[in-house]
This record gives sequence, C-alpha cells and structure tokens, in this order.
Amino acid sequence: MTDLIPVFDGHNDALLRLYQSKDADPVARFIDGLPGGHIDLPRARKGGLAGGMFAIFPPPLETPGTRRAMNVADEVPPELARADALAPTLGMASILMRLERASDGAFTVCRSAGAVCAAMEKGSLAAVFHIEGVEAVDMDLVLLDVLHAAGLRSLGPVWSRPNAFAHGVPFRFPATPEIGPGLTEAGKALVKACNRLRILVDLSHLNAEGFRDVAKISDAPLVATHSNVHALCGHSRNLMDWQLAAIRDTGGLVGLNFATGFLREDGRMGADTGLDVMIRHLDALLEALGEGGVAFGSDFDGATVPAAIGDASGLPKLIEAMESAGYGRELIEKIAWRNWVDVLERTIG
Repeated sequence: MTDLIPVFDGHNDALLRLYQSKDADPVARFIDGLPGGHIDLPRARKGGLAGGMFAIFPPPLETPGTRRAMNVADEVPPELARADALAPTLGMASILMRLERASDGAFTVCRSAGAVCAAMEKGSLAAVFHIEGVEAVDMDLVLLDVLHAAGLRSLGPVWSRPNAFAHGVPFRFPATPEIGPGLTEAGKALVKACNRLRILVDLSHLNAEGFRDVAKISDAPLVATHSNVHALCGHSRNLMDWQLAAIRDTGGLVGLNFATGFLREDGRMGADTGLDVMIRHLDALLEALGEGGVAFGSDFDGATVPAAIGDASGLPKLIEAMESAGYGRELIEKIAWRNWVDVLERTIG
C-alpha cells in the first residue's frame, strides 16, 4: 500500500508526558516536535496518526515505596488520595485545551464521533478527552458533570490500583485478572452516570469482578481501549476468553496494546519484539470479536513498544505487516480507524 492509512488510536499518555515535562513550553514543543517519547504533531502526521484517546492519568506520588510497588509483581501500587489526584487531572485537562488553542486548527478536542470524522477529514489531529483512573472525582459525581461539560467522553474507573470506585488489576505475570473485589456502590453509580452522559467506560485496567459488574450494569458496548489476549500472553492486564466473548456480545471493541510486556509469551518488556507477535494478537482478537471489534490502543508515551514501530511515525510499519499477513485494505481500515469511529458513535454519539 503506497498511500498512508489514517490511524485512530485508543490510548496514549502524551498529556502525562507534557505535564511532567521540564520544558518551558511543552505545548509549543508538542506542536513543533518534541525530543524522545512517542507522539508529537510532526510525527503523528508522518505516521498517519489522525486521532486518538488522549488519556489523563494522575500519577502516583513519589514516595520511597512507590517505585517498588510499581515494579514488583506481588505488590499493588498505592492508592491516591483525591486531593493528590485533582491537581494533575485538571493540569492535564488544561494542557489538552491549550493544545487545541495553540495549534491553529491542527489539533481538535472532539466531543462526538462526527467531530472525530470532521477533524480527520480536514487533517486536524482528533483528540478525545479520556481519564484513566478517576481518583479526582468526588462521590457525588459533581466533578464528573464539570469534566463532561469540558469535553470528557471516555474514562477508565481505575488504573492498576484500587480507588473509591473499583479495584484495578495489578501488574502480574503470569496471572489472571481474577484479583480483588468488584465495583463499589460508588463505582456502580459512576457507570450509570456515564451511560446517562454518554461517556465511554473503559475496561482496561479493571479487574475481573469489576468487569463483570460493568457488564451487568452498562447499557453501552463493552470496550477495552488498550488490552491484549491472555491466551497468548498470560499477563493480568490481558483479557480472558470469557471477557472477549462478553465484549463481542455487546458489539464492543478491544484496542491492541503495543506494550511489549502485554504481547510477548514471556511477559518481558523488550523493544526487540517482532511485529509478528502483534499480528498473532490481532488474529486472535479477530477470531474472538469479529472484524468490527478490533482496533488499536497503542499506549504510546506510556510503555515500551516494538523497536520496529518506535513511535507514532512508525505506524506504517505495522500497517505493512498487516498487509504482508494477508489483511485486505477494507479490514486494515476497519482496524486502523473505522471501528473506533463506529463504537464512538454508538457510545458518545
């Protein structure tokens, strides 16, 4: 394929990278080109990255025990108090809005599937406001209304730590997501509120019991924005066969996570991971979900990705690998962007 196929990506952590940047003006640098990392505007254009879910992730506090708990398999990252989550959540939301203002039309915060298509059509990077871990939201969900008015259209109740709404699945290999209890009463109220407001509920990072609870409560398609197949990589973050079946039954979607530790059979985070491993996961997702249920959820700027891709500019390498594996143009376009637009239309409108 000689032309560049556009990609809508289900998950990136670019906002966290900008928030934590030491640069005097990280917004301008994102627009002009940032050193390192995975995403900026020039590399997005080069690689055909036409849009995606821009995640707000309130990071753990830097305490002596935090890094150990983040990296040791049998430990759970510590909970984050609401007061400690509020400033980074609002700070990253501000960066998202400033990117739109400063980009001269090259970056658009999209509040509907139609807006995503319109932005992509005019060559503007289509950003959907997403939160990963809603520790900043109060029990009365007052802030949820404010964030929705500001453009929030997708959220994951948890990252891989517990909070007042749910329990995240810690990073363990080998392990299943059958770790811990389900949604709290506040979490169930959150899911119902998201359905009313037409906010997509992301199941990635949620443990198995929380997944079951969302499946019982939600009237929207089940979506895991950045997860892989547990049968191929036995990481706790990946989806079991029964979870994939539940997603398929609702007309939902899974975004292939590029993080090598969720791709490889050995669970190792190593950039020396071949694109054939990604194709195996795509094949398995297609078998489990059908052609309409598979997409991308790269985890750019939040994980180690295969060196063959490197960053957003390397997305055509994955498209080429799909073509070499026998994927036709129509299927590639579905996975690259059309399936995301379809599920967004049926969730956020």
